Amino acid sequence: CTVIFIRLATRDLHKPISILFCNLAVSDLFTSFSGFWISMLFITNPDITIFGSKDMLAPYALYTTSILSTIYNLVSIGIERYLAVAESMRTRFRVARNHSIAVVFINWVLAFFLGCLPLMGWHCLHAERSISVLYSPFCVNYLIFIAIPNVVVAFIVPLFTYLRIIIILRKRKLRMQACGQATGTYKSAETQVARTSISIWLLALVSYAPFFAGVIFDATNQRCHIELYPGVYVFRNCTAMLITITCLGNPVLYTLRLRTLGAKLKALRCLPANRVRACAL
Repeated sequence: CTVIFIRLATRDLHKPISILFCNLAVSDLFTSFSGFWISMLFITNPDITIFGSKDMLAPYALYTTSILSTIYNLVSIGIERYLAVAESMRTRFRVARNHSIAVVFINWVLAFFLGCLPLMGWHCLHAERSISVLYSPFCVNYLIFIAIPNVVVAFIVPLFTYLRIIIILRKRKLRMQACGQATGTYKSAETQVARTSISIWLLALVSYAPFFAGVIFDATNQRCHIELYPGVYVFRNCTAMLITITCLGNPVLYTLRLRTLGAKLKALRCLPANRVRACAL
């Protein structure tokens, strides 16, 4: 809420990256709200969060939607940062405000569609054989369909984009060194982007890997709910806590030094392209 308020109060939403940051905060807000909803259901009626009930479909669907939206926003931010850095090298494409708005709209449509599939009928309220043990009444095949491709996207795409950013900055630094020019801006930007990208990737890895492991456990498990109580449900609660930590960590990573990082990236884009090309030749 603080991130959203600051973005709206400073009138900084004309920047494409600011739209993505604000939308990421909205996704984290939805994740926190849906997690609180599930926690209240556990306090008032613990059995429905263990054995499953129709009342759990809506909060779990909102929880899934918010997590998917967060993943798509993280991927979009990584791609936007890559395009911003690579803009002056190979491509004339520039990310505009309309592009960010379109990306936000597509992210939410896709997240709502995939997250609300159980509300449309893909659940296991009347099919005990394929019901999930951790997230009843979700079906195991639905969790596999949601978890595997999205977790792969959350790990691979940001890793690729941030590695490409670091490689581009290093190449530019070598070109500037060949021209005998100062490389302090490049070195500082390269170091900060590397630290930020590693933190983002590790946070996503630590947060979503246990959830992915729980889905794999669900798919291979043959025991009933009572046999797994309480240990497996303690593990489920820990995965929820890790996802909540992601909601707290995202604003810190993306807004704490955003102005400094943005200024450095802008300085890199504004360097005379002709001098760099002349040195390359």
